[in-house]
Amino acid sequence: MSHSIFFVRRSLFALILLATPLSSLLAQQEPPYFVTYSSVMEEPGNLEIENQNIAAAPKNTNAFFAPTVEFEYGATAWWTAEAYLQGQATANDSAVFTGFRFENRFRPLPREYWVNPVLYVEYENHNEADKSFLEITDHDVITDQQVSNAELRKEIERSIEGKLILSSNAKGWNFSENIIAEKPVNGPDPWEFGYALAAAHPLALKGSSQRCTFCRQNFAAGGELFGGLGTRQSFGLRGTEQYFGPTVAFNMPGGVTVKFSPEFGLNDNSAGVLWRFGVSYEIEQFRDWFRRTK
Repeated sequence: MSHSIFFVRRSLFALILLATPLSSLLAQQEPPYFVTYSSVMEEPGNLEIENQNIAAAPKNTNAFFAPTVEFEYGATAWWTAEAYLQGQATANDSAVFTGFRFENRFRPLPREYWVNPVLYVEYENHNEADKSFLEITDHDVITDQQVSNAELRKEIERSIEGKLILSSNAKGWNFSENIIAEKPVNGPDPWEFGYALAAAHPLALKGSSQRCTFCRQNFAAGGELFGGLGTRQSFGLRGTEQYFGPTVAFNMPGGVTVKFSPEFGLNDNSAGVLWRFGVSYEIEQFRDWFRRTK
């Protein structure tokens, strides 16, 4: 496939996904993270739908584009459920659907504390062609992507993933730490580990007295550090991917949010840069659509 054909296919793929409703950062000012989770939960009854995209052109590996569509629903004030649909297109190769995920986040403490814990449980069903980079565990390296999609899609991984999410808020800053553990359930592979750390702050804490679009309080900026931590048998940073990058989000009027991040590989096992872009929109009180009115 030529680069021009790949660009057209990638653009069409993105337009199809962007044609669906898109979710927003929450009214609670969810931090502008792509990988790291904070303690912010979806508002009960609200549905958030987000289109998150990643693109990269790793050295000695075909360039790729991988979109993920996320559906996040606030079941209660302490329980948020989410579903993911994923795909990818690789230059000089093909475009494939890679799988799905179901996620649940539970906040055990009802009030804000110095550190706010959240428990995360996810079921994943995807093939090895997945290039979403929603998290990094094990000893995965970017050269694993040199294998063709035709071969990678034959290998299906079903796994359970857990995260301990810790999040703190102080003087407008959010600090979040995620500890990740994942275990394939359809094979003998051992427990895999990873991490994600992030911090963010809105550009202004006080709102403008006048309605405006490009006010400072509508922007938030921060940074993320994440990577793999090996397995139970060989725990550590050796032979893992590691990334760091700044993040920025723009909360537009009407509930639309866009966010962007270039994530830079910190070692030879990583891609040079992962480019992420997300657009989101929130449907308030979605559950009321299905309630009968008297």
